[in-house]
Amino acid sequence: MTAKQVTQTTAGAAVSQSYRLQRIQQLTGRALVMIFLILAAAVSLFPLYWLFVTAITPATATVKLPPEIIPSNPTLDNITNLIQLSGRGKLRVLNLENIQMSRMLLWFVNTLLLALISTALHVLFDTMAGYAFAKRRFPGSSLFFWMILAALMIPGQVTLVPLYLMITQMKLVNTFLGVLAPGLADVIGIFLLKQYIQTMPSELEEAARMDGASEWQTFLSVIVPLAAPAMAVTAIFSFQRYWNAFLWPLVVLQNPDLFTLQVGLSYLYNSEFGTNYGLLMSGAALASIPMIIFFFMFQRYFMQGLRVGAVKG
Repeated sequence: MTAKQVTQTTAGAAVSQSYRLQRIQQLTGRALVMIFLILAAAVSLFPLYWLFVTAITPATATVKLPPEIIPSNPTLDNITNLIQLSGRGKLRVLNLENIQMSRMLLWFVNTLLLALISTALHVLFDTMAGYAFAKRRFPGSSLFFWMILAALMIPGQVTLVPLYLMITQMKLVNTFLGVLAPGLADVIGIFLLKQYIQTMPSELEEAARMDGASEWQTFLSVIVPLAAPAMAVTAIFSFQRYWNAFLWPLVVLQNPDLFTLQVGLSYLYNSEFGTNYGLLMSGAALASIPMIIFFFMFQRYFMQGLRVGAVKG
């Protein structure tokens, strides 16, 4: 073997060894990152796991020390007892008082209706307001937009008493309309849709107007289809927020038949079940299952919501 061949062989071996070393470092780094992410996910998901474990644990074992990470005698008695002890009520939506059902199911129906109606109103008014601020120029438009954004700095607890006084004067206490009225639009939704709509080319609107389309026709046939991704994100976050709403429905609603799921569970806790954690956790588990399913169905839209509105207009 000549000196040149020896040199080439040595250089090739050095390159191969360097590549293997670099590959080992990359795999080690990825393994460490995966281990860290798995541990972080386990820590984050453990409260949810404990919620469902407690829901199927017998009431006498919920306060056992040390607690059982894996229940030895799982049971659905907590859920069945919760449904039975919640009592029965009348469906008062649309004056359908002849329909009686378990209050757990009744609260679920109330929450679903309020969440769907609130979401629809949010999407409608947020899209209209976002379109007006993004594409229309009127006196004080910038001032009004910044005033709306300034509302983000006001905590919701500050406006709780004034809103309740207004609802009282309008005689909407203990009604679904009283729960819906203060939430016809949302600052975040207006901001996201305004930022999204203003990225659309104005030539599309001008072409629609040249074809004889009115302002409403332009909005419905041009803006709404193109803004569908941002509207979907707004709808998802609105539905999630109103499904989990607690404070305002607690203040406005007084009739147990009108309670939402979150308010109803707190009502049971304070009035009947005391500190029966098995029943409480079973109720919380039932309330969380729709949101968990909802998240997995639309998780890509949740991720998209982190980017909508980040586009510089």
